[in-house]
Amino acid sequence: MRLNDDFSQPVIVHAAALGWVPSPAPGVERRMLFRIGGEVARATSIVRYAPGSVFPRHVHGGGEEILVVDGVFQDEHGDYPAGSYFRNPPGTSHIPASRAGCTIFVRLWQFRALDQAPIVRQPGEGEALPARPGVTRATRLFADGHEEVRMETLAPGAAVTLGDARGLELLVLSGALRIGGETLERLSWGRFPPGQPVIALAGPDGATLWSKQAPPLHPDACPLPG
Repeated sequence: MRLNDDFSQPVIVHAAALGWVPSPAPGVERRMLFRIGGEVARATSIVRYAPGSVFPRHVHGGGEEILVVDGVFQDEHGDYPAGSYFRNPPGTSHIPASRAGCTIFVRLWQFRALDQAPIVRQPGEGEALPARPGVTRATRLFADGHEEVRMETLAPGAAVTLGDARGLELLVLSGALRIGGETLERLSWGRFPPGQPVIALAGPDGATLWSKQAPPLHPDACPLPG
């Protein structure tokens, strides 16, 4: 399967309008945003766990990056309420589940092969960044010289330049913003190629978003099996 795999073009997906696709685990469903491959794939998705659902233990050969959007996500290592962010490096494994149900944003098989640092940020954790025009709060969740991940809150009506020359990926978590004549609301996802400045106009209630400044795919990303 190939979905939104042309990295030279900007793409915006309004995930809230997509249907849910069953996964191999009962009670676990996906809204696919980007994908190259079959069940094992480079993939970016919104994933929903029904209350009491469990995904069997599996190894993340290409790494896994998760932001908890709603509810409480769990594995054998702990509980992760909404706003939690973590990175499971290549070769790690776990048994994901949710007793009460949750929704998460997941990126698979997009780690650099040398990215071996496990990261866990509970809600509100991270490095506070200096204020800049139009942004009322910004937190750096991760940075390693190859990419930078942030949570940012935009003031109502503010015009803000997002990302940098490396490229940009973002997920709107609340409020709304307008990019290039298109309105992105909660759970809208966008990916923009390097060298294209992204100017966002926040809606009347502002906007909160997760963003990654990085190439659409690292040139040394872990190779898919086969």
